Amino acid sequence: MENYKQFKVKLLKDRKILKAYEDIGPEFNLVRMIIQKRIKEGLTQKELALKVGTKQSAISRLESGAYNPTVSILRKVAEALDAQIKISIR
Repeated sequence: MENYKQFKVKLLKDRKILKAYEDIGPEFNLVRMIIQKRIKEGLTQKELALKVGTKQSAISRLESGAYNPTVSILRKVAEALDAQIKISIR
């Protein structure tokens, strides 16, 4: 039985899968950073939602990657997490 890492390496040998994986990388990185910062700050999704002025379900969707947030929402989330947003195009 193969583990996750072996399975991932096997899947990423397919060019189409590799392209799709690379295309969603920035979204996953953003979600990961938000979740890590929220946990580091000791906040639940509900507590973060209250600080942002939204519902817990909106934070859940954001953290699941289920929708693309606006820069305005990201700014509010960053402020609630005592963080900053830096956007760049390379």
